Amino acid sequence: MSSEIKNGAEQVMCGRLRVYYDGYWIKAYEVPADTLLAKKRLIEALTSTNPKIELKGDAMPYTSVNGHMFSVLTKDGMFALRLAEPDRIAFVAKYKTKPVVMYGATMHEYVDVPDALLAKTGELKKYFDASYTYVSSLKPKATTRKPAATKASSKKKPR
Repeated sequence: MSSEIKNGAEQVMCGRLRVYYDGYWIKAYEVPADTLLAKKRLIEALTSTNPKIELKGDAMPYTSVNGHMFSVLTKDGMFALRLAEPDRIAFVAKYKTKPVVMYGATMHEYVDVPDALLAKTGELKKYFDASYTYVSSLKPKATTRKPAATKASSKKKPR
């Protein structure tokens, strides 16, 4: 008789708490101390679940794809995630989060991730992957980099 393991099931394996999610046992972490370093470590663990995603930024760690940011840890310790409207509505209803405001502007597509959820990598991974998928579907932003100078144009012309 085989029983199906439900998402969110917890089990200690090799002395470490794990949470089951979509066929995988993922490390579970305690709710972080209210420090940026602790939150950054949890975000690094979350980011490592998807090899296509790179965590960027030192002062304000963030992730982006095609020039669009989709997650950010602000200097005041708020972790925000960019979601498509249906996912955003469901997230706000489930976690009762407040609107995200950065530098005085409301970030309409972002949700504030509660600290308790940030510690649940397996549960948050679903939203993190949905965020990546949503932002990947957006039209890439035009690059602002200047083209590299060619060798011919960089040589001084004789007088």
